[in-house]
Amino acid sequence: MASSAFFDLEESDQIFRTKGEQSYRNHQRTYENEPLKKGVAFPFIKRLLSLNSLNDENGPLVEVILLSRNDPDTGLRVMNSIEYYKLDITRAVFVVRKVTFALHTCFRY
Repeated sequence: MASSAFFDLEESDQIFRTKGEQSYRNHQRTYENEPLKKGVAFPFIKRLLSLNSLNDENGPLVEVILLSRNDPDTGLRVMNSIEYYKLDITRAVFVVRKVTFALHTCFRY
């Protein structure tokens, strides 16, 4: 799942497009402890993760892994937001503008 689906990164994206990458990264560092607003897929992800409460004995039924083309500064803010919203997501990859679709094979299911 992409970080832009989890969280609303529209403001950050606007900074990137109008002021450049360095301003964007500075913005993320400045606000790293301010949770991002929920994105369009947030309710779906929350419901999906809630399925894990049905199967306590055999481990989780569902694992959500974040695959993101964002930089580490955004990654820290995203992970802080995941913690703030108490989402049970422990694995994420931030690859700075690289293609992420092939990364799913790196994770054991």
